[in-house]
Amino acid sequence: MKNLIPRDISWLSFNARVLQEAADPSVPLRERIRFLGIHSNNMDEFFRVRVATLKRMIELGGKKGNMHLEENPQSIVEQIQTIVLDQQNEFNRIWQGILKEMQQQGIFLVDEKKLNKQQQTFVKTFFEEEVRSNIIPLMIESLPQLPYLREKSIYLGVVMRRQDTAYQQKYALIEVPSRIIGRFIELPAPEGQHHIILLEDIIRFNLPYIFSYFNYTKFESYIFKVTKDAELDIDNDITTSLVQKIQKGIKNRRIGKPTRFVFDKEMDSGLLEYLMKKLHLTRMDNIIPGGRIHNFRHFMDFPDVFKQKRLRRQPFTHPELVDTSRVTDIILKHDVLLHFPYHSFNSVIDLLREAAIDPEVTSIKLTAYRLASNSKVINALINAVRNGKSVTVMLELRARFDEENNLEWKELLEEEGVKVLLGIPNMKVHAKLCVISKRSNKKTIQYGFVSTGNLNEKTAKVYADACVLTSNRNVMADINRIFKYLENPSKIKYLNSCKTLMVCPTSMRQQLTQLINTEIKNAKAKKKASITLKVNSLSDPQLILKLYEAADAGVKLNLVIRGICCAKLKHKKWNHHVKAISIVDEYLEHARMLIFENGGREKFFISSADWMIRNLDHRIEAAIPIKNRALCQEIKDILDIELKDNVKARILDNNLDNNYVKPTGKKVRSQIEIYNYLYKKIKPVKPVVAKPIPEVQEIVV
Repeated sequence: MKNLIPRDISWLSFNARVLQEAADPSVPLRERIRFLGIHSNNMDEFFRVRVATLKRMIELGGKKGNMHLEENPQSIVEQIQTIVLDQQNEFNRIWQGILKEMQQQGIFLVDEKKLNKQQQTFVKTFFEEEVRSNIIPLMIESLPQLPYLREKSIYLGVVMRRQDTAYQQKYALIEVPSRIIGRFIELPAPEGQHHIILLEDIIRFNLPYIFSYFNYTKFESYIFKVTKDAELDIDNDITTSLVQKIQKGIKNRRIGKPTRFVFDKEMDSGLLEYLMKKLHLTRMDNIIPGGRIHNFRHFMDFPDVFKQKRLRRQPFTHPELVDTSRVTDIILKHDVLLHFPYHSFNSVIDLLREAAIDPEVTSIKLTAYRLASNSKVINALINAVRNGKSVTVMLELRARFDEENNLEWKELLEEEGVKVLLGIPNMKVHAKLCVISKRSNKKTIQYGFVSTGNLNEKTAKVYADACVLTSNRNVMADINRIFKYLENPSKIKYLNSCKTLMVCPTSMRQQLTQLINTEIKNAKAKKKASITLKVNSLSDPQLILKLYEAADAGVKLNLVIRGICCAKLKHKKWNHHVKAISIVDEYLEHARMLIFENGGREKFFISSADWMIRNLDHRIEAAIPIKNRALCQEIKDILDIELKDNVKARILDNNLDNNYVKPTGKKVRSQIEIYNYLYKKIKPVKPVVAKPIPEVQEIVV
């Protein structure tokens, strides 16, 4: 559609905002390197998923498959290639500047050609003791086909020659074992300096030793990596279980079609042509020439050798939960709204732990999408089963790139006696829900939560999300209806009968449309009308057109959209009543919050769903209305702070320029201001101890 920005082009604009953080001199150097790593990791997943999907669309040639078809996917792929190359150039420019700043701080990234004698001895010893047993060189010319190349790995393509002839040469491949050893090794260095070498450069230094058998005298080596189609093809074989299909799909990823080939632009032309031929790539594919270093995703783990540290304030316990021995007692009295990572996720863990040992609790039901590697959530649920509780977990096996982890959780949970639900055909369960039942004084009492984010205590330290802890009967009734549907997917009536929660795929789209229509009606009647919307992504054409209609009618629109925004929001007619920004800062903005003015009787929601076709039509999602006045005011205040951000906010416009909001008056960095706003609610106020940023790598866009 001409009045929409293509989804994938908008996503690349978001990743450009991540790159802006790496270029920002006010961000500590190590964090700038980390943002380069995040940008690189995001780009890997973009090619594995979105570019792969676009290529499937091209192959379909307009025929409807089991996917939403973009208009002119070939044109989008061509635009992607141009944008990615431009971003690669900007990436390289930023990295070169960072290298100079590192050197000013006495931090040097040393390659195999710049080692002094002491460092050469260290590298030889390190290779012999740590590396040699973890590499197996492959003489690829003698192989009928190229061996399996592992995703997320980098490879050294080696060209071996003899000095006395230009005709005899051989090619070899070495997988760099960074997953086992790590990518960065600190070398002996003069006092006050840090010398760091990359693992591939240690291998490069030892190439004459590795290939001494062949009597070659000249060695050249070049880094490359391959990104493959990560789509899981779930076939319709009714004799195969979902688990078997997913296991098969994970194995098939090994042989997925390449969607991107990134290589050292100095690579030997013969080796380049050989690899492209064996990978069945042409110049029309995403062939990305780069520098000497690839797979910058590892740079999220760059050694902490910097003098300047970015200190992050530590999460604190919600003030309502500070002076109580039981989270449950508070929730049974009134709702509590948690904002991660400002509030501690431990309160959610405490709630589940209390339920696990409470003799009156009879059952726990919970949905799980992405879990921490050593999940305290799962640990609490297992203890609940051991204490005689009935525990049901809806485990989404198709959570992209967490399929293998969730298969392992399935086995563990079932071994412990947990009832594991595995989802709905052709639909993901993305809602974050929990209902706990207890029998007290011959009455059944229910409580739990609805969240915008994953039940993952690790990512809760860096993902900005919201979670309502509640015992509201109407909410609990709807969560029970959703679980009844999950247990019996043929009974869609259970979703249709939800009365309080807005639920996908049955009612949310229609209810959102009606809420927008109410604002349009009020604006046309010259009444105050406004919509404040915070989501990760806005790409659903129907709802975007509704927002256009609202803007035309004079409805005030305030939009905070972290990632994809397909709406073209710059229009002379709308300049005074439409504002759209994106905030990219040290926390990943992940919460979805909605406010509709509703003729002065404002309606507030938090939701697990973005405004995308996939969420609204192909996922189980839930949005909870917030009725408590104090909590409504809190949401309003937080969104007001974000809309005033003039430090980390970028303007979303039709040209995808990513211009920063111009500061006027006091500087407002919303994530710091929100922390301060929430922290002031603690009485008496205690001093905040800032600590270094924790190591968290799961950045999911």
